[in-house]
Amino acid sequence: MSHPPIAAGYLAAEGFERPLAEELARRGVTVAAWHGRLALSPDPPVTAAWALNTWRTPRVETIASIADAAARLRAVQRNWAAYAPLHHRRATLIAARLPHVSAKPIAFPAPAPTAPLGSWTLLDPTTLLASRDCTSPFPNGEARFVEDRTGPPSRAYLKLWETLCLLRRWPAPGETCLDLGAAPGGWTWALAELGARVVAVDKAPLDPTVAALPGVSARRASAFGLDPAAWRREHGPADWLFSDVIAYPARLLRLVRAWIAAEAARNIVCTLKFQGETDHAAAEAFAAIPGAWLRHVWHNKHELMFARLAD
Repeated sequence: MSHPPIAAGYLAAEGFERPLAEELARRGVTVAAWHGRLALSPDPPVTAAWALNTWRTPRVETIASIADAAARLRAVQRNWAAYAPLHHRRATLIAARLPHVSAKPIAFPAPAPTAPLGSWTLLDPTTLLASRDCTSPFPNGEARFVEDRTGPPSRAYLKLWETLCLLRRWPAPGETCLDLGAAPGGWTWALAELGARVVAVDKAPLDPTVAALPGVSARRASAFGLDPAAWRREHGPADWLFSDVIAYPARLLRLVRAWIAAEAARNIVCTLKFQGETDHAAAEAFAAIPGAWLRHVWHNKHELMFARLAD
């Protein structure tokens, strides 16, 4: 079976194929075909925020057998992750002949794995598509953690863990963190667990167990009512500014730009939450901020993570 030339692949999270397709179209990237959630393009790879994992060096090879497929992959490198929307049984047999890649959940805080991890799939029973160079250190972009089922008041902390894990940076004990839109306190809990001093800002109250944690103080105020210039004058720059506040991305963009302009936060991590249609223009404006990191992580819903870290 013949297949179109493939120069890049973009793997969307389940249910988020549309924003990825829209983003690629805005970038002028042609999608020749979809293989499950994997957008296949003849164009050179680009940075795509809505891709969990980008396949940057895909190659198409005709295979004679299961053993032949495994041998071809092993000849390139050790670590591979299978993506098998089709031909699942055959893919499983090939994977069984490859070195095991640990899928053990990460106990945060810990950085993302550093070992090169390629991705492969079967386009049809005799056609292997494999990319040795991929953007995600996790199999198919799926970051799994040892979860805390009792401490945090929500599961929102998981996307924060994933983001910090990918950034390979997180607050150190004693550093000051502002958590805007903090209630009920999932992110505040995660930051306090790291030993940081957390100022939680929200008009709604924190969960009582989170409010009682060492190093946590609460301000009953709007996240958008805090003046970054005034904060800097009174306290100096915050080590970290965090925001998981529910707001239109354009409004959050103004807030982030204000904190950057006032030099009131050394590191910034926030969630862009989309209501209804994806605001690609706002996402592109975030991506254009010098030093920006923008990505849809596995624990995100219809949202993107933005980060800007000090050198």
